[in-house]
Amino acid sequence: MPLPQLLAVAGIQQRLGDIFPEGTANRGYCTREIAAKTIYVMLYIGAIEDRAFLRPNQVTRMTDAQAARTDDASRAAWAEGSLRKEGDIPGRWYAVDTREPIRDETLREGLVRIGAAMVRPGLPTTSAAPRYSLKASFAALFEPNLSGQALAEAVASWQNENLSKGALARIRLASTGAIASTAGVMVTFPNGETRRLAQGPSSTIAKAVLETFSARFLENPGVIFLSESGNKVVRRDEELAREIGLDIPADRYLPDILLVDLGPKTPLLVFVEVVASDGPINAHRKSAFLQITRAAGFADDSVAFVTAYMDRSRPAFRKTVAELAWNSFAWFASEPEHIIVLREGASGSTARLHTLL
Repeated sequence: MPLPQLLAVAGIQQRLGDIFPEGTANRGYCTREIAAKTIYVMLYIGAIEDRAFLRPNQVTRMTDAQAARTDDASRAAWAEGSLRKEGDIPGRWYAVDTREPIRDETLREGLVRIGAAMVRPGLPTTSAAPRYSLKASFAALFEPNLSGQALAEAVASWQNENLSKGALARIRLASTGAIASTAGVMVTFPNGETRRLAQGPSSTIAKAVLETFSARFLENPGVIFLSESGNKVVRRDEELAREIGLDIPADRYLPDILLVDLGPKTPLLVFVEVVASDGPINAHRKSAFLQITRAAGFADDSVAFVTAYMDRSRPAFRKTVAELAWNSFAWFASEPEHIIVLREGASGSTARLHTLL
């Protein structure tokens, strides 16, 4: 059987970005250059389902000169030779020890976990024999002559057949922030009132906070304050604030969103910072917000702090996660049913995991 036609590494990486859009679990493992080169080598040797299998160190042994030899005879000879004891390889793609991230990240936690690649059945874990191959349906997405609408339909079909319902939902939710609209973002408040926010990723996250987070995590939610980028006040409910005894000073450190849960006996104030690029609830922000609530007579246990993101795979979360304040929460619009709790323990005390479950 002839070997598959080859798409250039750059073309493979471009298609990977479409196949695994924002919101895909471990997306970085599946879309970076080393993933594209791994797939190139698998296609190069014909490692597709039961036809042949790849050993991770074969990717490290590939060179640009060898990759340019695309006739079947050259490819078959290299596939066999690349499994022999390693010598000096001028121009090799990667150092010898790079086989480990190729194996652990690109393959095991990336392509295999997501269903794009498979592991050779029945092979002992201690065996040095090649064990990884691409699923045939996934390999077909890199057919060089596939383009335009036909490519888009093939990608969509593969996603629907191979990604879980949860993964597809997360991808759809995460992609909403990239949809452009000159009309802006229409937001519905918990009381049914609507407002239009300026178009942008921050507004998309704010919409998710007001419409989804508040309904899922608050018993009887209300919106006291909402601002857009540049500190433009969109909504300021002075009457609701007065009802619960809260004074919002106009010249103080204000949040992106201030929610209140009127369900508990003592109302719960929820300060929310929306992060599309920067600005999470860190220790400094938390302290500034607590000054406002303490001045209004609220106990600290009646105040919550939430940093809202679009998706945990995006750079905004990876960039700011180290800044998040203890005793605060992180929430993602693409995974609305989940929430991260950053619990602060008392100095010198011990906690048992079973008490945190």
